[in-house]
Amino acid sequence: MSGAGNDFIVIDSDVEKLFEADQQIIRKLCHRRNGIGADGLITVKKDDKTDFTMSYYNADGSTGSLCGNGARCAIKFANITGKFNTSSTTFSSLGESFSGELINDDTIKFFLNSPKNFILDSKIKVAGQLINASFVNTGTPHLIIKSSEVLKDLSNPESFYIIDDLPVVELGRLIRHHEDFTPDGVNVNFVEIKDDKIFIRTYERGVEDETLACGTGSTAAAIILYITDKLKPPINLVTRGGEPLTVNFEEKDNTFYNLSLTGPAKVTFTGSFSLNNFI
Repeated sequence: MSGAGNDFIVIDSDVEKLFEADQQIIRKLCHRRNGIGADGLITVKKDDKTDFTMSYYNADGSTGSLCGNGARCAIKFANITGKFNTSSTTFSSLGESFSGELINDDTIKFFLNSPKNFILDSKIKVAGQLINASFVNTGTPHLIIKSSEVLKDLSNPESFYIIDDLPVVELGRLIRHHEDFTPDGVNVNFVEIKDDKIFIRTYERGVEDETLACGTGSTAAAIILYITDKLKPPINLVTRGGEPLTVNFEEKDNTFYNLSLTGPAKVTFTGSFSLNNFI
């Protein structure tokens, strides 16, 4: 499945009862040359307390973080597989409850819990320069950096990057492993505002590469730029894959609620694999 270009292997655990999400197996399945290929793997299982439970694993097999685009894909998949048959749903992930809505066949809205751990306008030293950045946790820790904060040429203090030219993988990897974010690391989002839209590129930990979209990263960017640049919700973002995401919310006394991420989610193909080939 694809959520705005963020792609996932999605498995129905109610049907594939023998599948166990082993880290080594996930790495092999998500490998883009020797496996199916994906940014991560999702299992969906019928639940007694909510409609279903979503378990998300990064391409390296790690877990413990929320995936916004993955959640939107899980909502669509759960509907397709009969876990719920209305336009709205509740589900659990990482021990928390979430909800979502089917807007139409290809557009899914996911409601996130309140963001936390804000750090605004801090400095991080990387690649020989001090870069202004802001931090927020939207279920996953994210750093937000404007492309205009990154120097292209250290000898020329006016040579800033535009977002299309940014070396996202190189810079993202350095920041993701920066000592300020040990031991778990951080996701790194570079943004540029044009015509009230946010253009965003993301280096994702666990994938260890730039992805075509990141849902929790887009949500984090929208919230930070609401605070720092007075953008008004709903806030539209253009992902690296070119597909749109919309973040909406209400804010009162520095508390965010009714926080949602809306965008495309679709099945790209279905198939089968022999687990023995990946053990």
